[in-house]
Amino acid sequence: MYKSGFVTVIGRPNVGKSTLLNKVIGEKISIISDKPQTTRNQIQLVYTEDDSQIVFIDTPGMQNPRNKLGEYMLKISRSTLEEVDIVTYIVDESLSIGAMDTKIIEELKEISTPIVLVINKIDKLSKEEVETLKDKYREMNMFKDVVAISALEETNIDEYIGALKNLLEEGPQYFPDDMITDKPERFIVSEIIREKALLNLEEEIPHGIYVSIGKIRGREKKDLIDVEATIHCERESHKGIIIGKKGSMIKKIGTAARKDIENLLGSKVNLQLWVKVEKNWREKEKKVKFFGYN
Repeated sequence: MYKSGFVTVIGRPNVGKSTLLNKVIGEKISIISDKPQTTRNQIQLVYTEDDSQIVFIDTPGMQNPRNKLGEYMLKISRSTLEEVDIVTYIVDESLSIGAMDTKIIEELKEISTPIVLVINKIDKLSKEEVETLKDKYREMNMFKDVVAISALEETNIDEYIGALKNLLEEGPQYFPDDMITDKPERFIVSEIIREKALLNLEEEIPHGIYVSIGKIRGREKKDLIDVEATIHCERESHKGIIIGKKGSMIKKIGTAARKDIENLLGSKVNLQLWVKVEKNWREKEKKVKFFGYN
């Protein structure tokens, strides 16, 4: 019997949602950093085996919104809960349940979708602490399964996949065997550049960054591809920091991004980056929608 279905992945920022899904898929599709708002869009990642296909939906971390972009991200995270076959709720190694997780758990009590709870980052815990945490969540009587993993060290990933397959029903293959995401190359390229900005820039700047792709040329030659991209930021002062002294920061971002883009496209890449100010764009509903967050 061939099984298939859609699984949304939710949790607080920085609990390891994107790291887990990249490990499951075996490719880097969702970007990763230690800053909130790293994942902004809903991204579908496709995991296919001979007997099953699981379509994962990576969502922004659930948090209290502070602007129009934040409102969009929260709406995206919530919207999938009743529309999928399974919800995966990821928590980290914290031994106590914090305010945001308590809020998420209360929301999950209102849905009818089966929920698998994943405790991530168990490499930071003792075996006794892992069992204590598992018991704490099992006692809530709201999860179909509780799985403890380390996404970073790829511990118990197979156990997690097995838990999902046990809950999935018979269904069709929705996507071709070789398809791993519903997002086009241009989106993934822009996300790679944004990730490198997140990793290298000061704390207050990355939240206000959006990356647009101008042109990707030379695909027919395959020996060198030209990629033109613009990093949009919210303030003139931020623009100077992104560029850096004598262009040092934008060169650092570009060098790191180019390596990942070359791996994605399978070719040498000539990456050209520009920086443009879009003043307070996250506060403006029209601009948030214009940048694709709708």
